[in-house]
Amino acid sequence: MSLLVLALAQLVIALDYNIVYVALPGIGAGLGFSPHDLQWVVSAYVVTTGGFLLLGGRTADLLGRRRTFVAAALVYAGSSLVGGLSPSAGVLVAVRAAQGIGGSLLFPATLALINTLYEEGPARNRALAVWGAAGAGGLCFGSLLGGVLVEAFGWRSVFFVNVPVAAALAWAGRRLFPADGPRPSPRRFDVSGALAGTGGITLLVFVLVHAPEAGWTSLSALVGAALAAALLSVFAVVETRARDPLVPARLFARPGLLGAMAVTALYSATFSALPYFMTLYFQNVRGYSALATGLAFLVPAVVTVLGTQAGERAVARVGVRRMLAGGLVLGAGGAAALGLALMGDGSYPSLLPGIVLLGLGQGAAWTGMWIAAASGVPAEDQGVASGLASTTLQVGGAVGLALLVALSSGVGRGLSDHALLTGIRAAVFATAAGLGCGVPLVLALRRTEPVPV
Repeated sequence: MSLLVLALAQLVIALDYNIVYVALPGIGAGLGFSPHDLQWVVSAYVVTTGGFLLLGGRTADLLGRRRTFVAAALVYAGSSLVGGLSPSAGVLVAVRAAQGIGGSLLFPATLALINTLYEEGPARNRALAVWGAAGAGGLCFGSLLGGVLVEAFGWRSVFFVNVPVAAALAWAGRRLFPADGPRPSPRRFDVSGALAGTGGITLLVFVLVHAPEAGWTSLSALVGAALAAALLSVFAVVETRARDPLVPARLFARPGLLGAMAVTALYSATFSALPYFMTLYFQNVRGYSALATGLAFLVPAVVTVLGTQAGERAVARVGVRRMLAGGLVLGAGGAAALGLALMGDGSYPSLLPGIVLLGLGQGAAWTGMWIAAASGVPAEDQGVASGLASTTLQVGGAVGLALLVALSSGVGRGLSDHALLTGIRAAVFATAAGLGCGVPLVLALRRTEPVPV
């Protein structure tokens, strides 16, 4: 029952990441967003989630995983309620930022609970596969659910749907998870490190999201980048001197965690960016409705869930490293096949070979990278280890999407459907190349003792 609650929490986080995509036209019209500002309905969530993950992970370690889980679920419920009632564009952007903070607390708390409730090895791998299936499926089902809700009830329903679910998660977490015990030793919260690290990462993600639209040489981008560099430099200095640092240096001695951080960045920069371009293809090139676009993501969702389960079984047979490499190979082949099949008048069935390969590779890689991130990390550091890996996931996604959007815009110059399609295909082929380049990186990772690779 505890695993079901943890999987449901991950489903909520994943759904919230992209459930608003198909609702954006309705949100823009309903609240008077300008075309330039509408992106912040998505970006506000990404920026705060990425910026606060390290803080969320350490909060789970120091204040208690159950307490953090319950508090984060309540933040989700409250902010979603306000989001559904939003009277203006500014309020909705603030709500999305609050949801991002809730996600930055809930994600590492959920992952840390799995990594401490289940013993390292087959039991934990199985739990991570179930948790991963919920997350990977949610990334795709978000578009489907969003399309259904928008068609039936309007854009506000994509926020209201979170309220009862998040409230139920808070209640179930309080009832089912073991109480947070006393700390094994006196430890202080690294306030200076938390402020510098959170501020620096938040500004870094902001620049990566904002600069492609405003221009990399714009004043806002340059000032943001300078402040981010300054705060991250302060963070590095503070961490070397703090008695109880936000990120203990001993974690970086674990090659499995460092490798997982690299893989999560690559994963998000490639796999996680594709729904953005596929949504453009379905709606702007092929003219699908919001509901039809959601239905088009149903097959990817199912295949990705199957991939997470296949990945867990493959770990027992060939080890994490080979399984991760296999997932990237499948993803690269799927992206290449998908790029070839994207046509202005192409049929949906022609996309299926690429979609199936992509989904299997995405699901397998998702499971494997979290197994690698948790391996050999002591229980008292599971929260911050999860925060580190999930921070690189968010930063990698922001970098990848920014680069792919820039590539797509540069290649597909013009306002015609043909120009848009050319840009989308370029982004998909670049994704295939990125996944292919990740294979030797994964195979070169150093071996870790606890998990066979």
